Amino acid sequence: MLDVLVSGAALLAASPLLALAALGILLEDGRPLLYVQPRAGRGGRVFQALKFRTMRVHGTPAHEMAQVRSGDPLVTRVGSVLRRLKVDELPQLVNVLRGDMSLVGPRPTLPEQVAGYDAFQRRRLEVTPGLTGWAQVNGNTELDWPERILLDVWYVDHRSLWLDLRILARTLAVIMGGERVRSGPLEQARLHAHGSGRGG
Repeated sequence: MLDVLVSGAALLAASPLLALAALGILLEDGRPLLYVQPRAGRGGRVFQALKFRTMRVHGTPAHEMAQVRSGDPLVTRVGSVLRRLKVDELPQLVNVLRGDMSLVGPRPTLPEQVAGYDAFQRRRLEVTPGLTGWAQVNGNTELDWPERILLDVWYVDHRSLWLDLRILARTLAVIMGGERVRSGPLEQARLHAHGSGRGG
């Protein structure tokens, strides 16, 4: 219920920003405005995730691309701003309204990635994926994939309304101040994984 109420209110409040972002994409690089991509949700169920398009149209399959970072030549000028302010992900509020996603949870990944998960990695599929998550406020793209998995699984085992509110508040701080690795939560996640029988 909280997801529906907050995402509905956020869509209404952000409608001028959404319109401005759409106009910027249209003027710089034309259509399509949205990038629609299959993603794996809770239990591995596939849904269509929505994002503003921030990259030039190209033929490389998403699962064959490396992590896109700032300065990538495929990212448009408008796209780089949208990515920095996380505005590119605001259309996923519609996914929250549909029930595909939650406000907080592990970020949804590609079905091709999920197919290669081991038992520990599949634990991140035990909850509904989110717009933002524990990994996103503790380093996000500054972390490598195994580190993000550790943080996601820690979240799965410790999730609560209070933790979700903390993550939402930290998300605002990340938008304002940029991403940085927080060593404390990462070490906590490593210890938790080790105590749960995950070696390494």
